[in-house]
Amino acid sequence: METVSRGYSPKDAAEFGPKAAAKLNAAFQELVFLLDRGYDVKSASTFVGNHHLLSQRQRLALARTASPKASLQNRRGKELLQPPERLILDGFNTIITLEVALSGSLLLEGMDGTIRDLAGLRGTYRIVDKTCQAAELLFSQMEALGVKEAVFYLDQQVSNSGRLGGLLREQAERFPLRIQVELDPNVDRVLSRMAQVVTADAIILDKCQSWYNLNREILARFVPDAWIFHFSQ
Repeated sequence: METVSRGYSPKDAAEFGPKAAAKLNAAFQELVFLLDRGYDVKSASTFVGNHHLLSQRQRLALARTASPKASLQNRRGKELLQPPERLILDGFNTIITLEVALSGSLLLEGMDGTIRDLAGLRGTYRIVDKTCQAAELLFSQMEALGVKEAVFYLDQQVSNSGRLGGLLREQAERFPLRIQVELDPNVDRVLSRMAQVVTADAIILDKCQSWYNLNREILARFVPDAWIFHFSQ
């Protein structure tokens, strides 16, 4: 199987390194200031990014992590602090973040405490050498938490979604879990109506009934040296 560093960018070491931290943190605080006053995240991150001469990847990192106070309060009020016995997982969102962590690539901590990546999907996905390990860590943590059932939602239109679903079923056979894989053309819309969701997608977090921060626990337990950039708040 092909060895891939999921989410790797050769410029990340400089663009998110110690010398860039002060500029990024200043830009982050300015973006949060604007979001709290009703500005749209896209236009606000463009304005702040232009002011600080940020790269596209740095701008994307700001937009992925910053949230207005109202959204944060909403998400915190719906966050489950104890693991439920049944979880509904945003499949690609969850697996790709773990693959990025195992690759040693850049991750970001959102203001809501979720861990996000910059890997992107863009309609294509392929199983790599980190995929099986990511699934194993995922199922190991769910077993440790006492989760009995997991339903994975995968974007039907994304290439290899069926193959990933098969891999998840195969990996789950070694664990005392009931799993179900659903291929759906609009995963975001489905998960936005559900409870006990596992995702770092801000739109879903804002709309879902409740959510659980599973990936953060997995990384803390199994990948404690993962490269996670923390913006100063």
